[in-house]
Amino acid sequence: MTRSKVGVTIQSTSIFLDDRTVVLSEAIARKWKVPSNQMINMRFGSYQQDVKVVTAAVPNSLRVDPALASKIGLHQGARLTINYKPTSNTMSIGPLIGVMISRVNASSPSRPFGPITTFCKELTDACVHVGASVCFFPPKEMHANPQSLSAYSYANGTWSKKTFPIPNVIYNRLTSRKYENMPNVQQFMKDVKSRYGTEIFNEKYLNKTEVFDALRKDSTLHSYLPESHLFKNFQMLKSMAARHNALFLKPITGSLGNGIIRIRKEGLGEAYTAHSTSLAGVRRQTFPSLLAVFQSISGKLKTQRYQIQQGLDLITAEGNPIDFRALVQRGEKGEWEITSIVGRIAGSQHFVSNLARGGTLSTVPEALAKAGFSSPTRATIIRKLRKSSLDIAKGIETQIQSHFGELGIDLAVDRSGRVWLLEVNSKPSKDDNTALNTDNNKNKIRPSVRTLVKYARYLAKY
Repeated sequence: MTRSKVGVTIQSTSIFLDDRTVVLSEAIARKWKVPSNQMINMRFGSYQQDVKVVTAAVPNSLRVDPALASKIGLHQGARLTINYKPTSNTMSIGPLIGVMISRVNASSPSRPFGPITTFCKELTDACVHVGASVCFFPPKEMHANPQSLSAYSYANGTWSKKTFPIPNVIYNRLTSRKYENMPNVQQFMKDVKSRYGTEIFNEKYLNKTEVFDALRKDSTLHSYLPESHLFKNFQMLKSMAARHNALFLKPITGSLGNGIIRIRKEGLGEAYTAHSTSLAGVRRQTFPSLLAVFQSISGKLKTQRYQIQQGLDLITAEGNPIDFRALVQRGEKGEWEITSIVGRIAGSQHFVSNLARGGTLSTVPEALAKAGFSSPTRATIIRKLRKSSLDIAKGIETQIQSHFGELGIDLAVDRSGRVWLLEVNSKPSKDDNTALNTDNNKNKIRPSVRTLVKYARYLAKY
């Protein structure tokens, strides 16, 4: 496979140029043996058209007619990779990467995608750097049997909406199960995969029951898994309470630590305390018996499914629980790699570490030091955290039949130094899961974003 980066120039129609003719740098055409003055097939995403290639002594350039550029979403100055295959007489330009986003606020031209806008700009910059194109589109632009796509792109300091072909690769950043499960969204994903061979990664949300049931099938992962079941009835609560001093009930589709209930036996009697999280904070209740605990939460079971999980004796910093978030991504060769691991220390009076609930970030060595581990022990635990992250990502890949390119893996360490899995997130945040950044350069492209683009290029075979 041959490839080279070119800058796109859009020039008005002349005697030499129409939407069936493109002008390619003479040096690139010669280097990669792209035939000139004859018809070849040109592809960009799902779009393909027979064009005549004319060469010119202009370095690293591909000149196209405005009508063609408008038809496929190219902008002045775009940087793309050329890939010419003589066996099929096809010159592909791209890759074209699509990103599914939840919503667009047209009344805010500077932040059309809300808090994810900065990430989208960063992703655009990363694509420019490697010679790729990226566009962003919400659920309302997804239709059955699509031939093209109305999507947004960022160029020359502004966002604009254009018509694009169906992308080579699509990254699902829908941040709501409601959007993801819309019939038009599901049909769109099915159709672009079957009709155009589009690769879609992070194509669905994971729920807690699905993750633990799947990973339990792999005996090599059992040491990471606390006892965990889909919560069904009082008998299950009673049985779990007999084996574990503390229990957690977690909404199987929850996020940001919302709705979690911690149940703990108090002393030698029959009393239990239950701490529950909500948007208002943490609520503490005391109950005379386990049955009374169940009766107080039974109403919730009618509207929300919960996972019941063994409570762990987590390490703490000044009494505040510590856990860890690993961002594991597929890279330029398609293999899982660790992009970052950070420590998360729960806020005062909280038992979950989410930043939205007052948690703070820390480097892993700092978090382990605050927990009182010696330097040699810290090094051992860091190795365990890295190994468990990769093991769990590979387990998800093997046991769950969906395509994931990145996973946020939440891990815990108990007082003996053992690593446990808390949960796996297939839509990891772009704000709180990357390595702590001491660089104030706002234009810096994060490693996680660069890796996303590398994996998209790998999938598109560019």
